[in-house]
Amino acid sequence: MGSVDQPGEVPLYDRNKELKAFDETKSGVKGIVDLGIEKIPRMFVRTQDEFTEDLAYTDAGKDQFQTPVIDLQGIDCRRSEIIDEIRRASMTWGYFQLVNHGIPISVTDEMIQGIRRFHEGDIEVKKQLYVRDLSQRVQYDSYFDLYKSRSANWRDTFRCRLLNPDPIDPQLLPHTFRDIIVEYWTHIMSLGDTLTELLSEALGLHKDHLKGMGCTEYLTLLGHYYPACPEPELTMGTTKHSDQSFFTILLQDHVAGLQFLHQNQWVIVKPIPGALTVNIGDLIQLISNDKFKSSEHRVVANHVGPRVSVGCFYRASLDKPTLLYPIRELISESNPPVYQDITFKDYINYAHSRGLDGVSNLDYFKL
Repeated sequence: MGSVDQPGEVPLYDRNKELKAFDETKSGVKGIVDLGIEKIPRMFVRTQDEFTEDLAYTDAGKDQFQTPVIDLQGIDCRRSEIIDEIRRASMTWGYFQLVNHGIPISVTDEMIQGIRRFHEGDIEVKKQLYVRDLSQRVQYDSYFDLYKSRSANWRDTFRCRLLNPDPIDPQLLPHTFRDIIVEYWTHIMSLGDTLTELLSEALGLHKDHLKGMGCTEYLTLLGHYYPACPEPELTMGTTKHSDQSFFTILLQDHVAGLQFLHQNQWVIVKPIPGALTVNIGDLIQLISNDKFKSSEHRVVANHVGPRVSVGCFYRASLDKPTLLYPIRELISESNPPVYQDITFKDYINYAHSRGLDGVSNLDYFKL
């Protein structure tokens, strides 16, 4: 596999051949790192277009802005105050961190360690789960749109559909972290239900409104592993995108890397021990008629690593015609609908046909 020295300098070469050779190893980015490389393979080097697009944004917000932190302590007494904080964060930032959310730090720490054990464990176990079919309940790969992306991302991913809408059989999960996934799942479903109520009320709706739209019927867990990168300035951990979810709850370790766009500036989501990061996804932006913001975000590659994160994505059903539309109670003559009525399947098929190219999927469905 070749390499380059300058950002964006990608000579002509057989990209598909290199992608296929990488794919067939089934050993992911960690397999490359384990070879002791000093330069990254060319398939990971960002294109000149990607570097040029970065010029539209600045890094000033990395220190200027702080991600809102919302404390759920005493939620029964402080509910209206917490709802106000979630409303402001969701309208302005699309991102906030949760503390005192009820999940013990022993559980969040073990979840991080479990994901790390899997990615650093038996390669034969990982190879058995390495598939490109996103309909599988449990799988491992490097990047879901590897063959569509302009440049490959420097990360490996374990993914499983915990609710589909039927719960997954725990025996399908790798034994190395089966128990902690089941324990974390119990906590995260409870927190997801609480957040769904708070987000509904933050929109001025009955607390059960979003749940009634199927907001928590489907739950996908992604365990990302970002190895240390010898040339982090040339690649990305995850390309700029917004999430294909109602909302996402992210657990990250102590290694920074996650950034989101705010006022055309990249803001670092600084790790807080035990905290969880929540971001608004495309589906809530659509049904809230742009009241809540699905912030674009990315993960930068780093000399330091590995970085481990666990994302839980609350989504709609692919197996039934779940309709998505601007909620009628939020529409008025002065606030007409921004989006078409679509099914979640329409949305996801379009999103997967494109991959992550830095352009919002929602633009396609605007009226």
